[in-house]
Amino acid sequence: MTEWEKCLVGELYDCHAPEFIAAKGRASDWCRRYNAIPYSERAKRKDMLHELFGSVGDNVSVGDNFTCGFGVNIHIGSNVSINLNCTFIDCNKITIGSNVLIAPCCHLTTATHPVRIEDRLNPNFTPENGQYFALTQALPITIEDGCWLGANVVVLPGVTIGRGSVVAAGAVVTKDVPPHTLVAGVPARVVKHI
Repeated sequence: MTEWEKCLVGELYDCHAPEFIAAKGRASDWCRRYNAIPYSERAKRKDMLHELFGSVGDNVSVGDNFTCGFGVNIHIGSNVSINLNCTFIDCNKITIGSNVLIAPCCHLTTATHPVRIEDRLNPNFTPENGQYFALTQALPITIEDGCWLGANVVVLPGVTIGRGSVVAAGAVVTKDVPPHTLVAGVPARVVKHI
């Protein structure tokens, strides 16, 4: 398997493989161009979303200072508002359903590393070979229809937030959230069913 294929199936991979460096470069250039477009030029911004993202529905808004890892692994439904200063590290797929609100400064990150240093360090690394010194793993994130993520929410790799759920501001979501549930805290815990 290529490093990209390993990444998408959740295996450990070298995130400095040439295909990742190229994809990160494209996304970085796109983010710079996107964030330079005035908010008033919403039609131009909408067109740019289709240029990089894997798929985009109707009536999608992504606010200023948006940053993403690759862009191509981001899939968004219709009627979605992503507010200011959000970061999506889409090494694996980030799927956002329809009728979703994502408040300012939210971070969705699919990338992680093994906890034990013996597993985390890349045994093939040398400063000359261009590989990354640590091994990486990426797991998909899914935010189902009708969810609302409050300001400064962090969603970690492999998490699904169930339909109609709300994540309170400042929460760190480390595990799946059942549908129609309010979660809050660090780590996020169920407050009540809604």
